[in-house]
Amino acid sequence: MITAEVIGVPPAPPQPPPQPPPIPPQSVATPSTIPKSIAMDSNPKPSSSPAPNPNPSKAQSSKEQHHRDLLNCIEAYLAKRDGVDKLLKISRYAAKLILASSLLQSSNNPTLSHRLKSFESSVGVSRKAFRLGKFVQDLNALRASHPHSNRHLLFTLLTYGGEGFYYFVEQFVWLAKSGLIDPKHARAFQKVSAWAELVGYFGSLALKLADLNSIAEEETCLASSVEITRLRGVGCAEEESRLRKLREKKTMKRLSVVQDLADAAMALDDVLDGNAPFSKPVFLASAGLLSALIGTHKNWVESMQK
Repeated sequence: MITAEVIGVPPAPPQPPPQPPPIPPQSVATPSTIPKSIAMDSNPKPSSSPAPNPNPSKAQSSKEQHHRDLLNCIEAYLAKRDGVDKLLKISRYAAKLILASSLLQSSNNPTLSHRLKSFESSVGVSRKAFRLGKFVQDLNALRASHPHSNRHLLFTLLTYGGEGFYYFVEQFVWLAKSGLIDPKHARAFQKVSAWAELVGYFGSLALKLADLNSIAEEETCLASSVEITRLRGVGCAEEESRLRKLREKKTMKRLSVVQDLADAAMALDDVLDGNAPFSKPVFLASAGLLSALIGTHKNWVESMQK
């Protein structure tokens, strides 16, 4: 058999493979024509693992913000004259209570007793230094007051007038104890300041008791309104919030009355030269410590609200 290669005829070029026939446009599968089973199988399965936290440091930042707020409150508390004064008052009367208790006496440690006495005396002088010019605060409070009756005017004058005069005389007590004024005048200054302090506490207690009566009346009316609103099935969130704040105010006012009673007892002891029926070192030290703790709590609440 004679082939093309034998006779010198070049072989025919290879033919390309046949192309598939073009698919008409109408036969292309669209999303609407894809079977539901295929479409469901083509979707990825949802992952069972929880979604990552977009802000992983959010909890940490909130904790840091809480600490910053706490530090800001401490800074605001210590920036006030009364805040530092109450801390010194706690230190002083805590030392006086330890000295008056039988705990230190049973330990038979004269060195510790001498140190506590020196510390208590030094803190007392330091507190008087912190009161320089504080009488101006009472003068401004007296000018800003708006008495609604002659009785209220009298108690206001006794409160701010007595307290302001007490702080004014305390400046001379500090100067006498620090040595700038002859110490022999210290006793007379202390007597005058004790009387002025007692008069101021008398007026303050009268005003605060009157405020407690007003708060109690307002609380009774508001509580009745809230109860009636609840029975009607109507929301009373605003009234409940006002009632809660009113009760908190009443609690703080009661604590303030207890504080004034404790301070008035110590002022009366100074007026009577330690000859009052309650002139016991443990009682007076406890009263001073209680007053200091209540004052610290009040100042801290005010710092938190600012």
